Amino acid sequence: MLHEYRDEISALKQENAHFAKIFEKHNELDQQTTDADEGRLHLTDTELEQMKKEKLLLKDEALAMILKYRKEQQENA
Repeated sequence: MLHEYRDEISALKQENAHFAKIFEKHNELDQQTTDADEGRLHLTDTELEQMKKEKLLLKDEALAMILKYRKEQQENA
């Protein structure tokens, strides 16, 4: 997720417990949706759709936190 922000993600995971939690939850959902798409996890279409929506919301929240962090770092440089 968001590989172009690798440095920011690494710093935020250490400095911000909420970021670390949503990042971990996103990765868990990503693995589950991949497993469902590839037939290793059996979910209803509704369950899979809900997981994908939650994953997207977490990604959006993480990206907002990353961009805020990046801006703050640039302002303090």
